[in-house]
Amino acid sequence: MPKTLRLVLGDQISDGRLSSLRDLDSATDTVLFAEVRAETDYVRHHKQKIALVFAGMRGFAERLRAQGVGVRYVGLEDADNTGSLIGEVRRALAEAPFDRVVVTAPGEYRLMDAFEAFAAASNVPFQIREDDRYLCNASDFAAWAHGKSVLRMELFYRVMRVRYGLLLDADGKPEGGAWNFDKENRKAMPKRLTPPPHRFVPPNAITLAAIADVERLFAEHFGSCAGFFYATTPAEAEGVVADFLATILPGFGEYQDAMVRGEPWMWHAVISAAMNLGLIDPLAICRRAEAEYRAGRAPLNAVEGFIRQILGWREFMRGIYWLKMPAFKALNALEANRKLPWFYWSGETAMACIKDAVTTTQAHAYAHHIQRLMVTGNFAMLLGVHPDEINDWYMVVYADAYEWVELPNTHGMATFADGGIIGSKPYAASGAYINRMSDYCGPCRYDVKQRIGPDACPFNALYWDFLARNQALLGRNIRMAMPYKTLERMTPEDRAAIATEAERVKTEFGAVPR
Repeated sequence: MPKTLRLVLGDQISDGRLSSLRDLDSATDTVLFAEVRAETDYVRHHKQKIALVFAGMRGFAERLRAQGVGVRYVGLEDADNTGSLIGEVRRALAEAPFDRVVVTAPGEYRLMDAFEAFAAASNVPFQIREDDRYLCNASDFAAWAHGKSVLRMELFYRVMRVRYGLLLDADGKPEGGAWNFDKENRKAMPKRLTPPPHRFVPPNAITLAAIADVERLFAEHFGSCAGFFYATTPAEAEGVVADFLATILPGFGEYQDAMVRGEPWMWHAVISAAMNLGLIDPLAICRRAEAEYRAGRAPLNAVEGFIRQILGWREFMRGIYWLKMPAFKALNALEANRKLPWFYWSGETAMACIKDAVTTTQAHAYAHHIQRLMVTGNFAMLLGVHPDEINDWYMVVYADAYEWVELPNTHGMATFADGGIIGSKPYAASGAYINRMSDYCGPCRYDVKQRIGPDACPFNALYWDFLARNQALLGRNIRMAMPYKTLERMTPEDRAAIATEAERVKTEFGAVPR
């Protein structure tokens, strides 16, 4: 048997499911983990994201050691740490004789590019294995996409439902007579309803040590580790999953788009960070959610909506990423060129919706998908923030952010920088949407019903200005016909006033040209 060096990356904490370890020989092989500055600092990740990854790697390494596996663990402060993953592979090869190096394919293009270049130049065979923890590999997605002029998640999702036999009736038709019950999942939360309590994980000893290291070594990074609650082991993740399925999933459907001040969790699973780290098997949790429906413990609209987020959106985003990179990242269809306002980092703004979303993000490295899409993402798009600035922000601030999932969601969904590769229209909205789906507007310093003036909700003028500025590109989009009809009924004077107001807001908020 060849003596193999097996590199495990920070988002590959998948006991028993990792392709690079599948033929592991504990008598001859060494598993390499490396904490390196190239990965912590290529964007200045939220402190909790770094602590999560470090704790996950350290715990996985200890579980392997307990099984008698040889582990080479490079800590961030090790004296000879080279600062990069490739550097640590080279150092390991220089210090011990290995016949080959094996790694599961990384999730980000920049690393795949580096690994492929290293493999081509290395004297030691460097094998990059497919990451089969996902439910649709890149070649299968490319085959599905081939020949299609338009790629839409809904059609991909149906194919995936059939492939895995999820929520199908005895005749192979969609359970309940429809593939998608999203129309039932857009309710604002009634005032007297209280979201369910969530089970969070107190940090174990390994996690506490990782947190202490991060607070000491990454003092200038975004956020704080105070209140860290993320699962860092498979057992901890299983506890969170079991609690979600039993107590929270039944209400997930109707209120998944609702936003409430001071209620960051609502009916969301809050498992994306653990899943993207590798602690949760996506197919297994989809099947368990389906079982809750079959047993009569959760309604179809909740279970279908939950499965769609994993089997549909998560896999679709990954497929688009690998199909379209690297050109995808450079797209800027709306020619946005402004700076991101400072309050995205500080939370210091009188806008109640932005303040709540940003301060929640600071505290927890988390905000749910509507806060990301329709508050911070929508507002950045309306301001005309350059895609690089808002993409970097999302990569920095969220514990679940890896480029394969962050970039398509931000570039395609939140800001329409891809020009419609992912979505059929931009998710642009005025303050009316925020008011309908949240309780933010009532106590806000700005008046959601006003369009112009110092007390007007900034979303309003920015929304109509966004439509006017992008009419050549978006005006013929059938899904935007109604707002454009309203815009066309405005007088030239009204449109000029909106443009002036929008420019005032952008200047006041620091969204100035780059």
